Amino acid sequence: MNQNLSSYWIFYTVANAGNISKAAKELYISQPAISKSIQKLEESLNCKLFSRSSRGVILTDEGALLYGHVKEAFETLNLGEDKLKRSIELGVGHISIGVSTTLCKYMLLPYLSEFVHRNPHISISISCQSSNETLRLLDENKIDIGFIGRPENLKGFHFDFLDNIEDTFVASPEYISNLSERGIEEKDLLSNATLMLLDKNNMTRRYVDDYFQENHITVSETIDISDMGLLIDFARIGVGVACVIKNFVAKDLKKEKLVEIPLEIPIPKREVGFAYKETVKPSNSLEAFIDFYKTYKPED
Repeated sequence: MNQNLSSYWIFYTVANAGNISKAAKELYISQPAISKSIQKLEESLNCKLFSRSSRGVILTDEGALLYGHVKEAFETLNLGEDKLKRSIELGVGHISIGVSTTLCKYMLLPYLSEFVHRNPHISISISCQSSNETLRLLDENKIDIGFIGRPENLKGFHFDFLDNIEDTFVASPEYISNLSERGIEEKDLLSNATLMLLDKNNMTRRYVDDYFQENHITVSETIDISDMGLLIDFARIGVGVACVIKNFVAKDLKKEKLVEIPLEIPIPKREVGFAYKETVKPSNSLEAFIDFYKTYKPED
């Protein structure tokens, strides 16, 4: 486009008015300024756009051709403005959230359910991967916010603490009974049981592996599973001892469907919460979500 938008707006207004004097009043500029703008546009396009008549000006064939496209362009702009205004009034927006499958299922969903109920015009996309991968996506500006376990290094990120989670080992009462019948004492359960753990790429697994190493715990047989829900299900049916997050099996423990394996040295609790990049200004939708989770408390 060889001319700026104002030149086409002047052309469009003059074409609609059919009179330079009338167009000047609508645009609040002088008639000579309008005539100069039209002349400059004609010179740029190398054709006449208007011819004079007794009543004012009328479009030439070339002017009529250009007018059709200019009219469509300005109508599209007006439509865009109207849609934008409605979007702002309705609070229309989008948020992309990174979260592990485990934290999404057991902790994030209650927040999302209520937030969507309160803000139906804000759409949400979920990207499920490990907390480490979520931090990478945040750093690359590919997602807006992440729900993660607090990492050791938070440089460049703002972290809002939400809750503590506690890792523990559980099994079915029948599985514990079978180990006891084989003469395995309580203190040796972890070393002799079939141990079910999240796969090695998971931050929880790395945290538990560090716990084993620091406390000189040797395990004999392990099953790696990618999903916390499956770990819990396998523990329920007596496949082995599962390392799970205690918060997520509270009802099973209360109903004695699962039994917690006592640890001489408990696994330290971990913080989980929302993280977003400090250097990126949050959108209106993200600010609404941040304000929401800082005050909302899901029912147990």
